[in-house]
Amino acid sequence: MTQDSVTARAEAWLAEDPDGDTRAELRALIDSGDGAALAERFSGLLQFGTAGLRGELGAGPMRMNRAVVIRAAAGLAAYLKEQGEGGGLVVIGYDARYKSADFARDTAAVMTGAGLRAALLPGPLPTPVLAFAVQHMGAVAGVQVTASHNPPQDNGYKVYLGGGSQIVPPADGEIAAHIGAVRALGDVPRPADGWEVLDDTVLTSYLDRTQAVLTPGSPRTARVVHTALHGVGTRTVLAAFARAGFPAPVPVAEQAEPDPAFPTVAFPNPEEPGAMDLSFATARAAQPDVIIANDPDADRCAVAVPDPAAPAGWRMLRGDEVGALLAAHLVAKGAKGTFAESIVSSSLLARIAAAAGLPYEETLTGFKWIARVPGLRYGYEEALGYCVDPDGVRDKDGITAALLVAEMVSELKAEGRTLTDLLDELALTHGLHATDQLSARVEDLSLIAASMRRLREHPPTELAGLTVARAEDLTTGPHGLPPTDGLRYTLSGAHEARVIVRPSGTEPKIKCYLEAVLPVADAAALPAAKEAAARLLETLKQDLARAAGL
Repeated sequence: MTQDSVTARAEAWLAEDPDGDTRAELRALIDSGDGAALAERFSGLLQFGTAGLRGELGAGPMRMNRAVVIRAAAGLAAYLKEQGEGGGLVVIGYDARYKSADFARDTAAVMTGAGLRAALLPGPLPTPVLAFAVQHMGAVAGVQVTASHNPPQDNGYKVYLGGGSQIVPPADGEIAAHIGAVRALGDVPRPADGWEVLDDTVLTSYLDRTQAVLTPGSPRTARVVHTALHGVGTRTVLAAFARAGFPAPVPVAEQAEPDPAFPTVAFPNPEEPGAMDLSFATARAAQPDVIIANDPDADRCAVAVPDPAAPAGWRMLRGDEVGALLAAHLVAKGAKGTFAESIVSSSLLARIAAAAGLPYEETLTGFKWIARVPGLRYGYEEALGYCVDPDGVRDKDGITAALLVAEMVSELKAEGRTLTDLLDELALTHGLHATDQLSARVEDLSLIAASMRRLREHPPTELAGLTVARAEDLTTGPHGLPPTDGLRYTLSGAHEARVIVRPSGTEPKIKCYLEAVLPVADAAALPAAKEAAARLLETLKQDLARAAGL
């Protein structure tokens, strides 16, 4: 593409851009003659897939902006009409990121102009409230404007269809085709009004529903420190805990209010180094039983437990540990139905389900797949996502998960035990399942493809002294799974282990998921088993990094 053609495309885009901020940005780039910056923004179109849209805010078709969102909304509206849902209701939610409210209103306008009924949630609210509203209100679709735990400069556009589950193929491709068919923005009707702005009734209904995850009469004594990481979770979490009769969680004051700049964290993700430092500081003063963190749109839930050996006096539990704890708690409560998880999550869930005589399913990564498991009772993913009430929210929900964690802590507390004690009991019963992750964030996305190609062309035969007993290319769709870009290695030898490598679907990362399974004879053997597992996982990371060229 020549400089002249890029500039011509930019001028054409500028002429119909409805946003003064991005118009000014683009005008400055054109006037400066910054060909590289223009080429980057006009090298294609931000791709709509099963994660919807997600990307950096800015001008041009390769950025998140009002022009891109209007096209996406028009494509979704055309798809819904093609499916015979032309008069249906579309519920629209949004978080507190930059431009989220604008993108939500644009979506409402496009839906209204297309002849659908549109309803906006009453303000910035957690993603689970939107997922609940889609089911609760019988909507044909829902849109949540959020970039979840991405950096502050990003935003995103997540689509749910009727029933409250996120889109999966082929719907994503069909919507993308309709988006591609949109030509001029002037062709997209966008009335100035005509949609409904919901009141707090839908939030009240969601909060009422959250109580369904708890056992009537269960102890409610857990003292919690909570952080929303500058997101939209504080109000809803505090209200849910008050309804349930728990002591009011102590908010991390510096992070309790929504702030799209996320000023106290490098990345607003509880898994990232440093993100929980203020929570640990608050906990040292408040002395709670547990720390609970939500990501900015509150669909994820992280947990930290007291640990005198940890530098901060607190240890973050891995998503797989929380996933196993919630599963064990639900089994103890007599839960019936299918337990499900993604392929990158710990195999411990399968053993818990088998011991309880419950059905178990493994899916591709993402709740768009987990939520669609027939007869689902509980689903989780290692990336801090838990679905504990699929009949209410058919997606991950960090608020109901937080309630269930608090109930579990309360019950264990009454017995003189802790979450750490329950984890140890699970290891004694089912074997120690230790997990870790190796991930690499890149600026150049071609590096991810290069690492995947290297592993396919030169597959490892041994990792950490264990033989690669089985290597599976997930693009072939093994074991009935839909094809996806990923590799899975099953290792055998002195111990069992498993490695999965895949590109992230939402961030510029390549991710490697590691699991080591060690038998534990008795409680006295557990410390040595934990040390052996930690050494094995560290060696696995080193060997895998070399094999992938990371």
